[in-house]
Amino acid sequence: MEKTVVVQGKLVDPRHIELDEPVMEFRGAVEVVVRPVAESRSSGRDAFELIESMPAGSREKRDIDRQVADERSAWNER
Repeated sequence: MEKTVVVQGKLVDPRHIELDEPVMEFRGAVEVVVRPVAESRSSGRDAFELIESMPAGSREKRDIDRQVADERSAWNER
């Protein structure tokens, strides 16, 4: 099976592509397939950054443990 590397880039004119990262795996002639990339609607923030930016919760451990226990006991009723 032939090795394939996928890298994104920008088509700067009809004959030139500017790659977002280097391709070190190959030298010489290569085959290029061009397809548009869907625009990302995300803010670019990592999920962990989003969680870290949120204010700390106000619930106590006992309250959370009680809710978990209630939920688990409901599973046995089914």
